[in-house]
Amino acid sequence: MTDFHITLLILGGLVALVVGGEFLVRGATGLAVAAKVSSLVIGLTVVAYGTSAPELVVSIQAAANGSPEIAMANVVGSNIFNLLFILGICGLIAPLAVSSQLLRIDVPVMILASGLVWVFAIPGKIAPWQGAFLLAVIIVYTTFIVRSSRKKSRKVKAEYDKALKDEKEEVAGYPIWLSLVFVALGLTVLVFGARWLVEGSVTLARRFGVSETVIGLTIVAGGTSLPELAASAVATFRGERDIAIGNLVGSNISNLLVILGIAPLMGGGLQVAPQLLQFDIPVMVASAIACLPLFFVGHKFSRGEGMLFLLSYLSYATYLILLATGSGAIGGFQQMMLTVALPIAASLLLWIVAVKYRKARGAPA
Repeated sequence: MTDFHITLLILGGLVALVVGGEFLVRGATGLAVAAKVSSLVIGLTVVAYGTSAPELVVSIQAAANGSPEIAMANVVGSNIFNLLFILGICGLIAPLAVSSQLLRIDVPVMILASGLVWVFAIPGKIAPWQGAFLLAVIIVYTTFIVRSSRKKSRKVKAEYDKALKDEKEEVAGYPIWLSLVFVALGLTVLVFGARWLVEGSVTLARRFGVSETVIGLTIVAGGTSLPELAASAVATFRGERDIAIGNLVGSNISNLLVILGIAPLMGGGLQVAPQLLQFDIPVMVASAIACLPLFFVGHKFSRGEGMLFLLSYLSYATYLILLATGSGAIGGFQQMMLTVALPIAASLLLWIVAVKYRKARGAPA
């Protein structure tokens, strides 16, 4: 296979994933609106899970094709990309509002799910029974959301109604048959896009001697996160800034519980590369934990916090590039990150939380 064909496969796969994800979300949202499901449920399930569909299809395709490293790295890389890069970009565009629902339920669930996956991955393989357990957790979580949404106060429900008003108005005119066509078309395009992206990425990795784990953490993870990037960026520009965060948190929960629930069932378990355990999964967990204090104090995500997240992702991406190219500078870079960058980032995080807390209490910063 020539370099041109590899490039064509990867680019075609990325485009197909974006198009397929868009059709799937529109169709599923149209069905939910037609069924008179509340906006709260649409936002936390249909939209969030729908934008995770590319990650799901790619990971299942990779696991079925004997590339478990890509399947696992895709989820870990996508979650890091969602929080550090996409949330960072959206925070730079405009300060983001954080709803009470996210603080009380969804962000803690994301943190717990991240930690649970880390524990399951420690032996080097996520077993089928552990995948089944993760699926059970997402079923309980989704059921809880559906039931609790009927008991929410008017104020909390209004947050989601307002955030998804434009989306509902846009799809409300779709007949049910058209929504079903969108769902079927979206799934079909996603399957082909995932097949092209996985084939092209694996071939690229083998051609240049780059590990499938690194390819999964970079090209595949970034590509499958494009729907989340588009959805959150558009929501931020529209002023629907609470849904910008909600989409990312919901997508991360879906990645961890749905994808890592199904993938281990495909081939007798899901192998976890040592690199993921040593570095990338801890970064994913740390990113999730960092969100809670920043969101909790002031219920906002500011431009300064967005810059901190974006710089953190650029540092992480630099590490991956050095690793992929086999650079001799990787050792020095790791040492600098551990002894200089991480302490500075942690100190900035604590300082930002302290300043926000004092402002919330009415004290001068």
